[in-house]
Amino acid sequence: MANMLERNKKVKMPEKTYEEHAQDALYREVWEDVNNEKTQQFIKKYGKAMVAGALAIMIVVTAIQIGVRAHYAAKMATAENYETAIENTDVNALVGIAHNTRGATADLALFNAYLIDNDVAKLDELAQNGQTREFRDLAKMHIVGIRGDEMSADELEKYLAGVATKDSPFYYTACLTIAQKYIADGNRDSANKWLDKIINDSNAPAVIRSDAESLR
Repeated sequence: MANMLERNKKVKMPEKTYEEHAQDALYREVWEDVNNEKTQQFIKKYGKAMVAGALAIMIVVTAIQIGVRAHYAAKMATAENYETAIENTDVNALVGIAHNTRGATADLALFNAYLIDNDVAKLDELAQNGQTREFRDLAKMHIVGIRGDEMSADELEKYLAGVATKDSPFYYTACLTIAQKYIADGNRDSANKWLDKIINDSNAPAVIRSDAESLR
């Protein structure tokens, strides 16, 4: 094995002749020309599309950056307007914010407008058209506190049907309110059904469960 390796080391590759070097150079030159021609053909064929694509990407990126800045500026302006309206107890400004913005900010502005002037119509609007579940349900709970005496227990239960579900942050309060209304109407069986929902729920807040147990 060693002898074979030694013999291989002694073997020398034959040197290329001048003609062979010239032929290699010619091949390289032809290959470069072919590649250059293909590149030029590719650019001619797809160059406009590539430029258009690059331009489109630049436009999209720029638009996104402008949009983000504009959105941030609008948010800051809304926050400043809201703070000013609260400081000045400006109901009209709060209503304007509620009607011209979106999400929880709009609902909060309308709810604060109600707290300032006690206009129940604002609660009705929030209960029906509020943009967030939390504020819609909060408005309904306030409306029950204002108009609950005018409702029968069945009417109150129907009005709070959407609130008396576990999707609502006011679920347990709504259940207790419905039970209390049935007790006031003398319907103990219906009241107990709602009280049991609270008592048998391990996630019920301790204070509300205690109230339910005392009414049961």
